[in-house]
Amino acid sequence: MGLIWLGLAAVALWALVRLGRQTERARRGHWRISATILSAALLAGAVLAAARGAWLIGGGMALAGVWLAVQSRIRPAAPKVHPSERMSEAEARAILGVPLGADTQTVQAAWRRLMARAHPDQGGTEGLAARVNAARDRLLKG
Repeated sequence: MGLIWLGLAAVALWALVRLGRQTERARRGHWRISATILSAALLAGAVLAAARGAWLIGGGMALAGVWLAVQSRIRPAAPKVHPSERMSEAEARAILGVPLGADTQTVQAAWRRLMARAHPDQGGTEGLAARVNAARDRLLKG
């Protein structure tokens, strides 16, 4: 009987640790939490069924619990989108400070002026430099 309780405690500890590591957006996180609770219940049921001698039912429940736990951990890869494709032309012009219909030389001059301050080697940040680069790319490409 002590082995059954040890198995149930291990399943409960696994579920608590896994629930503590949930770092997802709300919509996806609810699915992961529900799947963890259901898989923990299936694994606990498998331990109880196996302890009572129902090996086939216990094995099926264990397989279902493990499958559900693994499937809930799979995360779809986010599509790689260049920052300049997410930025509107108006936003790019506002970042560089150029007027509507600015020519290539004006855009390049504004980019050089801003990169002199925004570059990480000059005391700026990588994020700011990336936004300035994305704004230049957006205006020159489109």
